[in-house]
Amino acid sequence: MNQLDETACTYDKVQTVGNSSNIAWHHSSVTKADIHKRNKHRSSILWFTGLSGSGKSTLANAVNNRLSQRCTNESSQEVTAAVTADTSTTTTTATSTAAPNPTPIIHSYVLDGDNIRHGINQDLGFSDEDRVENIRRIGHIASLFLDAGLIVLAAFVSPFRSDRDQVRKLVNKNGCENEFIEIYCSANLDVCEDRDTKGLYKKARQGVIPEFTGISSPYEIPENPELVVKTGSKKLDECVDQVISYLEEKGIISKLCTIHRDEFKDLQGWQMYIYGPLFQSLGHQNDAMAERSKAQR
Repeated sequence: MNQLDETACTYDKVQTVGNSSNIAWHHSSVTKADIHKRNKHRSSILWFTGLSGSGKSTLANAVNNRLSQRCTNESSQEVTAAVTADTSTTTTTATSTAAPNPTPIIHSYVLDGDNIRHGINQDLGFSDEDRVENIRRIGHIASLFLDAGLIVLAAFVSPFRSDRDQVRKLVNKNGCENEFIEIYCSANLDVCEDRDTKGLYKKARQGVIPEFTGISSPYEIPENPELVVKTGSKKLDECVDQVISYLEEKGIISKLCTIHRDEFKDLQGWQMYIYGPLFQSLGHQNDAMAERSKAQR
């Protein structure tokens, strides 16, 4: 039996982080870029922020459901796509039959504010300090899911702009684009209060719930979010369409092809229609990772 070769593992420098000393970040032998190529979609954090009742969780779950439904268009046509390490060439190989267009499985997960507080953040209240710590922990959890290749749909009030910016800084530290996508669920306080599905606004008005965002605690509207979705006035399907279109446009997921392969002159043209934005996006990501690696040498 071969002995374990610890030199094969890649570690950062040993350091102290917070109250933890003598620790070093361990880099996985399977990189995020490797996972992206396997999955045929990129990972990203979709950060849904807005007032309570603005539709964050509803929209996040609806988008997640739409992503899941895209996987049902399975095909006996096998498509393998690869992007070379130096991103200078893109190669595609395929074996095909006259089957419907294939759609890659989308790996996604919803992180919901209430669910998180049922477990890892159950020790936190709703003071300003606890809200800051709540988002800090969630940011690190979401970042790990990101490294695992998932599209993370994080639905949190996250009222403070500085907290959201800290998560953005954490996620984008490697120079990769479109990994943190701030989605402002825009709905007037009156609309949110009319909805009041949990009865929280009524309790806040009665003084039963102190430090309630929008009533007795501030909400800081995003200054430059990637998306503003008017959840207070638009239908849910329209809001979902807006988010899905953004993911396609940025090459995070491939287009859902409504054009049959037979309408293209050759298989390569059809494949590039489907996967072209994704290939381009992966190329930018690999370039950024290469630059970061060079800078650390």
